[in-house]
Amino acid sequence: MARRESNLMRGPQARAGAGNESLSGLVSARVRDRMVERVRELGVRDARVLEAIRQVPRHAFVDEALASRAYEDTALPIGHGQTISQPYIVARIAELALEDLADARTARVLEIGTGCGYAVAVLAQLFGEVVSVERLRALHERARENLRPLRLSNVRLVFGDGAHGVAAAAPYERIVAAAAGDDIPPSWVAQLNAGGRIVAPVGTWDQQLTIATKDASGRVQKIRKESVRFVPLRGGVA
Repeated sequence: MARRESNLMRGPQARAGAGNESLSGLVSARVRDRMVERVRELGVRDARVLEAIRQVPRHAFVDEALASRAYEDTALPIGHGQTISQPYIVARIAELALEDLADARTARVLEIGTGCGYAVAVLAQLFGEVVSVERLRALHERARENLRPLRLSNVRLVFGDGAHGVAAAAPYERIVAAAAGDDIPPSWVAQLNAGGRIVAPVGTWDQQLTIATKDASGRVQKIRKESVRFVPLRGGVA
């Protein structure tokens, strides 16, 4: 499993400067706790998820100009028409992914859309292995840089077309997505273990956070959970 909070914080502190007063404010327990409490108020109850959200230094994944807003429960731009998802959404997806999972410590998870790497760091606190694919090379490299100080030994970053998943590392117990397509791509279903679950936004304008569960015969049952707003799922690489 991933390292605990003391090690998670060591890298970003060194990068930004341990004596920086603004950084001290960002990493304070009070600031973190306010964000976690907001996520809890919105309905996330899994203590493992709330602790993971508390541990990960979100300010290390946003532009310096936006660092003062890092612990607000809001999406923030990261360039290239993409955003870092609001903490509630990251927590909600993680919570749904953990549901009905016998042993998260041995589970392999595929994330579609690495972005700046924030959700990867959260998932790494919860699951045995996280494979994350990003189609934009600039963001793939940025995520690698953001995650390097955290020294997460259970994360694998892939540059590629997430619409096709990552077959080389399949099968997965869980697949989560940070981009919305018209439907769940067949390639994701094919790479999912029997009994596995996909948590992804589905739709163009009326997007719904959707759970897709694959049974032993390969059939998929879908349940819509709540309205969301994500960037569109695009194919190809850039």
